[in-house]
Amino acid sequence: MPGPEFRHGAVSPPIVTPFDADGGVDADALASHTETLLDAGLDGMVPCGTTGEFASLDDAEYRTVIETVVEAVEGRVPVIAGAADTTVSGVRERLAFAESAGADAGLVTLPYYHTSTDPAGQRAFLEAVADDAPLPVFLYDIPSTVGEAIDPDVLADLARHDSVVGAKDTTGDVSAVDAKIRATPDSFTVFQGFDSQLYPSVSLGVDGGIHALSQVIPEVFVAMGDAIRAGDDDRALRLHRRGIVPLFDRCGEHGFAPATKVAAAHRGFIPDPTVRPPLTLPDPDAREEIRDDVDAALDAV
Repeated sequence: MPGPEFRHGAVSPPIVTPFDADGGVDADALASHTETLLDAGLDGMVPCGTTGEFASLDDAEYRTVIETVVEAVEGRVPVIAGAADTTVSGVRERLAFAESAGADAGLVTLPYYHTSTDPAGQRAFLEAVADDAPLPVFLYDIPSTVGEAIDPDVLADLARHDSVVGAKDTTGDVSAVDAKIRATPDSFTVFQGFDSQLYPSVSLGVDGGIHALSQVIPEVFVAMGDAIRAGDDDRALRLHRRGIVPLFDRCGEHGFAPATKVAAAHRGFIPDPTVRPPLTLPDPDAREEIRDDVDAALDAV
């Protein structure tokens, strides 16, 4: 099953889910935000990822988010729909809905809360999902939220499954990214998930990244992709050090959904930064620091 194609250095945002004054999903704001990011030149859209607060959405809201983003994109770039769940049947249902809505691929984590008692458990879960997958699958390695990393041998084996076309590495460990690239076929797409590690990972052979802050400072990430493709290391390093790292470090202090929403609202990309419990917004001083770092990042372009 062929997956979506991305150019070298491609960057896609795990798009935030705006909420309206009544606390529901603001579909109009989501569609507008998607259009803004498309106009900025980003390479794909990833609704219902971690930064999209997928774990705080009910099933109807999940469907609204996926449908809204797919409809706004209108086939202009690939849509990789987050499809994480704690059960095989739950992941299958989300993948089936994403396929029916017109998404191009699904993004699947290990189950959260229960971790595996043996790598064989990871393999059984992911193979069961992949065997019936109606869409190409990207494996999402994010141990900070699911409690464990995908076992390297399990990943290497799954990379040869017809339905599994790539992985997003959000371990924060560049050596883990390197291991994924070395253990998988050339056709297997590896995305970096840590914004601040995109540039260092390029030399290892990553295909690009799925980065929360690309929806806040898309100009910086588009410029980074251009520099990567042009082999302009000096410019890429400047964008990395001045444009991405300081803001990434700041946002990491406050959680990426809340901090990204504060930053996106500062740009006028979404009307309100509201998040759902248990997430909370940074205090007013921290919000001002985030806004200042956004402005400084844009000066790097």
